[in-house]
Amino acid sequence: MITVSAAPFDYCFEPARTALVVIDMQRDFVEPGGFGESLGNDVSPLAGIVPTVQRLLAWSRARGLFVVHTREAHRPDLSDCPPAKRERGSPRLRIGDIGPMGRILIDGEPGAGFVPTLAPVAGELEIVKPGKGAFHATALQDTLRTRGITHLLFAGVTTEVCVQTTMREANDRGYECLLIEDATASYFPAFRQATLEMIRAQGAIVGWTAPFGALP
Repeated sequence: MITVSAAPFDYCFEPARTALVVIDMQRDFVEPGGFGESLGNDVSPLAGIVPTVQRLLAWSRARGLFVVHTREAHRPDLSDCPPAKRERGSPRLRIGDIGPMGRILIDGEPGAGFVPTLAPVAGELEIVKPGKGAFHATALQDTLRTRGITHLLFAGVTTEVCVQTTMREANDRGYECLLIEDATASYFPAFRQATLEMIRAQGAIVGWTAPFGALP
């Protein structure tokens, strides 16, 4: 049993029943010149967590945690992309358009791939998700249930969108969730901070949070 000094109180888990879920550490979101930057965002907060996510991956692998990596991406024909998602707002580039790293959020395009230093290794699960939450229209729940997973550690981007959505999905399914504070980021730092506070409010209503340094 591992105990983490977390907020709002200690988080305890058995490595054999725990998975690390790394959300959407994709080139188009994290790297300069990618889709995120083309929308006018400063990607430096996202790029800044890459070393911490690397350390978290190494820590988890050394302790035998099951590791899950997610990517938000769609089929080339966009058959899994609802029109409401593609057509909302007035962006310069929409899902499926040609962007700085290929077609935006299309599976198989360079920008939809992982930051190279965070790529999965043999035995780790890669989930390609068409929505914000990693449980929607994927095999994640079945895989976790088959493995007897009860606890989830989270990292990735962005904190208030895909990370928080997946944590709330997991919470509704009965998983005990811990978000690693310095292994998650947003284009909007205030949104990240608000999400951390929402997650751990009211006695860990969604889950726990802790910095990487709190892991023993």
